[in-house]
Amino acid sequence: MKRLLIVGASGHGRVAADIATRIGYTDIAYLDDAPRDGVIGTVADAADYIETADFFVAIGNSRIRERIQRQLEQAGASVVTLIHPSAVIASNVTVGRGTMVAAGAILCPNTTLGDGVIVNTAASVDHDCTVGAFSHVSVGAHVCGTVHIGERTWIGAGATVINNVDITADCMIGAGAVVVKTLTVSGVYKGVPATLSRG
Repeated sequence: MKRLLIVGASGHGRVAADIATRIGYTDIAYLDDAPRDGVIGTVADAADYIETADFFVAIGNSRIRERIQRQLEQAGASVVTLIHPSAVIASNVTVGRGTMVAAGAILCPNTTLGDGVIVNTAASVDHDCTVGAFSHVSVGAHVCGTVHIGERTWIGAGATVINNVDITADCMIGAGAVVVKTLTVSGVYKGVPATLSRG
């Protein structure tokens, strides 16, 4: 197994490294523009390792994560998917490249995760859902059945999305919010039921 280089050495990167260790990587290092423990170079240094390492982008900001992952892919890098051994994943789930499924997460039948998605600790995505590329289902959030989540949307910690609704791209659903209807306008949604924040 190749060395794994994780782009991003903050908390999300450390979680990614723990998953990588559990699935068999023994040589793990970081690329980050800030000096931290385990960092061997900056993000711009990734090109030096294309032939010798696998890559995982552990950046919380969805737009930055998307930009870096797409740049790596265009350069021919091997961008891997990380799935924690304790995650429960139905046999007919599709998981995109560069996606992370964390400890205790549950993915139910006929669910599709795009590239660069994060399904975080103890989150669940029920049957027949689509989670768009570079979206994030946060810690303890629950997405009920037959939901479509657009690209780069963040479902906050402990939030709930009821069944049979769509959420457009580039939304942020606040922690603990409950989405009870289709959201067609990009923006920040808070509360129970979730409504578009005006300030």
